[in-house]
Amino acid sequence: MNTGQVVETFTEFYRERGHRPITGSTLLPPPTDPVLFTTSGMHPLTPYLLGRPHPQGRRVVNVQRCLRTTDLDEVGDPTHLTVFEMLGSWSLGDYGHSQSLRWGHELLRDGFGIPQERLYVTVFGGDDQVGPDAQSLRTWQELGLPVEQTGDENWWSNGPVGPCGPDSEIFVWTGGPDTPPQGTPTTDPRWVEIWNHVHMRYHRHEDGTLEPLRQPGIDTGMGLERLLTVLQGCRSVYETDLFEPWTRLLPRLWDLDERSMRLLHDHLRSSIVVIGDGVRPSNTGRGYVLRRLIRRLLTTLRRDDPSRTLSDLPVDLVEHTLNHFHQPCGPGTVRDVLLHEERRFTELLERGQRVLSRPEFNGPLSEEDYRYLHDTHGLPRDLVAGLRTTG
Repeated sequence: MNTGQVVETFTEFYRERGHRPITGSTLLPPPTDPVLFTTSGMHPLTPYLLGRPHPQGRRVVNVQRCLRTTDLDEVGDPTHLTVFEMLGSWSLGDYGHSQSLRWGHELLRDGFGIPQERLYVTVFGGDDQVGPDAQSLRTWQELGLPVEQTGDENWWSNGPVGPCGPDSEIFVWTGGPDTPPQGTPTTDPRWVEIWNHVHMRYHRHEDGTLEPLRQPGIDTGMGLERLLTVLQGCRSVYETDLFEPWTRLLPRLWDLDERSMRLLHDHLRSSIVVIGDGVRPSNTGRGYVLRRLIRRLLTTLRRDDPSRTLSDLPVDLVEHTLNHFHQPCGPGTVRDVLLHEERRFTELLERGQRVLSRPEFNGPLSEEDYRYLHDTHGLPRDLVAGLRTTG
């Protein structure tokens, strides 16, 4: 299946079971939300999981774009992305967890064609506050799947306070056609988690106590890119058809090692999406996240050849990304923002090199030095470190 077929199969499966599709919202949360970007599929639906009636009803399905910066240093490996999409299904006080698990099993086996013997699941084994998730355990056993009981790994929460509950994770064996499944999800990394079904049953208060929710709900989330990697038999998300234009065009333009090229794919694609949602580079908030992404990709791009420039970026890649995320922003606008930020970065590099060439900065830098360089000259710590490495 290609990307479009996977998305259609998922959404149509739930439509046939009474779920109303809702548009995956922008990366930008409502003004009253303290977070900078939407970080999970359930984020925009939190008020409805807590009991507010949803205008589309009690069963909904969506594809939500998300952004996370907590794993920036991991970008470049086979799985981590800054901007990604979550396939989600929701029961807002309607059906129970057992039904959600049965539908999940049916979709993976019959809809996506994943053999039963390549599936393994984990369930919450209980702690000092809540007992084992016996309902999920019994459901999976009835479906004939192997089950591993764990602790905190199968407890989902939206931060230290707020909605939470036991979850059940579904794993797929990725050891290859000639390697039979072995071990368990916690003992063999070739079991890759692709889908999480959360039974949202409690609200955790600041003192750690759990209060049962007036309206228990179901929240499921499955990463589109990871699912594509499994279904298309790829070694990494960058080998899926979703990244095909990137892996076809950029290596012809710039000769980089594999990890650097992956970072470039991710950060450029993520920057396009953030710009497409209306964010512009700045020194604070969302704009700083965008500026940091652009500067990280420029640092990687120019590491071996300072003459490389984003002016060579094929417009096809900008259009492909904007079209995939259904963003009205034009490719010309994105290009202007990227090139303007590149010019600012070049000026910053030149200024930084002049400042760091002063005798007082020849030796090891103190915390006071880093603060001075940042506050007085606008030189972030990571940029200073990079300049001293290459200087």
